Amino acid sequence: MAKLQGFEFWRKTLKEARFVVAPMVDQSELAWRLLSRRHGAQLCYTPMLHAQVFVRDANYRRENLYNELCEEDRPLITQVRSHTGELIPSQHVYDLVQCSQAWHYGVFLQDEWELLEKMVRLANEKLSVPITCKIRVFTEIEKTVRYAQMLEKAGCQLLTVHGRTKDQKGAMTGIANWEHIRAVRKAVNIPVFANGNIQHLSDVERCIQETGVQGVMSAEGNLHNPALFEGCSPPVWEMAEEYLEVVQRHPPCTLSYVRAHLFKLWHHTLQIHQDLREELAKVKTLEGLAGVSKQLRLRCQEEIAKGRDVEEKEGGLPFPHWICQPYVRPEPKEPVANGNSHGSEVKKTVCQKRALEDSDGSADTLSKNKQKKRSRNPHKNFCPEQKRESKGSDGNKCVFNLCRGCCKKKAYKEVADCPSHGLRFKTKAEKQKADEDERRQDGRKEDETKEDERKEGLATETERSSSSSSPPLPPPDPNTELQVQSKTPLPL
Repeated sequence: MAKLQGFEFWRKTLKEARFVVAPMVDQSELAWRLLSRRHGAQLCYTPMLHAQVFVRDANYRRENLYNELCEEDRPLITQVRSHTGELIPSQHVYDLVQCSQAWHYGVFLQDEWELLEKMVRLANEKLSVPITCKIRVFTEIEKTVRYAQMLEKAGCQLLTVHGRTKDQKGAMTGIANWEHIRAVRKAVNIPVFANGNIQHLSDVERCIQETGVQGVMSAEGNLHNPALFEGCSPPVWEMAEEYLEVVQRHPPCTLSYVRAHLFKLWHHTLQIHQDLREELAKVKTLEGLAGVSKQLRLRCQEEIAKGRDVEEKEGGLPFPHWICQPYVRPEPKEPVANGNSHGSEVKKTVCQKRALEDSDGSADTLSKNKQKKRSRNPHKNFCPEQKRESKGSDGNKCVFNLCRGCCKKKAYKEVADCPSHGLRFKTKAEKQKADEDERRQDGRKEDETKEDERKEGLATETERSSSSSSPPLPPPDPNTELQVQSKTPLPL
């Protein structure tokens, strides 16, 4: 059967999906996808899979995809991270991620158009399922449009556009730009999904009207309110208990995933009940997580019984803290007098805070994990600036002037030695090369020996054949034999 393309693929395979749950690292697992589908989501993505690891590691394949086969979980798009042409065999739709990732993946490939064109084209040619892509925008609308058109030409059948640039993340996330999304939608002839600024169902409808996209994707809005696409905001405990019930029905589910989801759902309540926040971070079992969630529910219901739900909302929230609602990051401040933007101010504040904690080094300012490390090693250093100039165990300075972890990565990449940290990558490489040369030389000697033996064997065979070909000796003369016998004296 021919592979469906473009709008035909969106209509028949994706069933004209408009409400989409975004792919989220360690957050869009099977249980969460099923919960979201119960509350209005029409299309989901798997968490991002690493193509190279998936191809070579059977355990990775089993744990991350093959054990999550569920007929309720359809339609489903498999999201893949790669920077080569290596592909994952998949029965689902296939998405090449171009969102915010690190190193030589995701949005960090945004400027390598030739490589991206090759990857999408190869995937489109080799796989039996359609290829979709998810991208971030450039600052310039024209460049973003050319970028999208390049991916469409390479074989992309559906494009998701996150209306933020590569640098808009963390404290600098800011507002997504729907103008870029609208321009891309007008310029391409494939379905387009929009991503960014989706916190309520009203945002979904407004985004579709303003951009003309076929569907809208939500990430953080969905994590804080799985019922977002239903247009309602239920009590947090209802969503938490339903999620835990789905987790128990569809094991296994990694405990860290469940904990992260509960932290998101109970985010606003945990700002008030700090003791239960610490308890939620420490429990080691699914039953323990469910117990903490139950305690949070009881405390919220106690507040409701006392009438606190009608008081002024804590922190300026639109609803009481026990209602599912989005987390809104603080808006960037106005540029300061010297012309620097809020971004540099935020970065400066973060850096100053970190330097203060590390330089002080007291138990009150260190995290619990660092306090444990300090108890094992009183001289443990947590200051990045000082670690950069660390010395090895022998007291000598690192050849790269780095801490051991960074030195190990650099020495491995450059095949170098660092005596102070006990790293011998260059020495081992040279020894391995010498051993290979020696084995190669021994192999040549062995071949020469075999050749000499072969030549000797041929010479022996030649001598034997020549001796067998000489004329036979004449038979003995009987007269001569009689003469010899007559000369022998007879015994007395």
